[in-house]
Amino acid sequence: MDDVLPADGSSPRLLIVGINPGLWTAAVNAPFAHPGNRFWLSLDRAGITDGLVDVSRGMSPEQADMLVRRGVAMTNLVARPTARADELGREDLRTGGERLVRRVAAMRPRTVAIVGITAFRTAFRRPHARLGLQGTDGIAGWPPDVALWVVPQPSGLNAHETVDSLAAKWREVWGMTRTDSARRSQRTGA
Repeated sequence: MDDVLPADGSSPRLLIVGINPGLWTAAVNAPFAHPGNRFWLSLDRAGITDGLVDVSRGMSPEQADMLVRRGVAMTNLVARPTARADELGREDLRTGGERLVRRVAAMRPRTVAIVGITAFRTAFRRPHARLGLQGTDGIAGWPPDVALWVVPQPSGLNAHETVDSLAAKWREVWGMTRTDSARRSQRTGA
């Protein structure tokens, strides 16, 4: 699946990191594309997108442009598609975590949100991590000015979350991207 990234190499406000493409997502080359996935509805309710996005048949250039204009970029920990994320091995996730750290250091987004606590725990060797804002001490190479969040999987298989609870978590992450920007402006006098 292709990443959604700014063409000009600018730093995004928010880098959303999926675990890996599902089979539907890979077939249509669009993130979180399965019609049963609550990702796009929760982003819409959180005010991150300019309306509800439907990528079940693929992502249009206009949809990708809207995300980039809003300051949102997207990638995955692992590029290999699987029917379920639990089909990935520990080494797949750890290698993906190392690659993500290098990418974040180069891109310098304000905030990174990884979608899925179980994969995050494995990828970053943090077996007791909880959802929410993460401390980055101990993640070698992670830029200290880039906030790291873990949000729940939006798949319909995750019965612990609703669209509203997912949207509330995304609103918190999105709000942090503004707060981080304001703090940087205060520190630099911009």
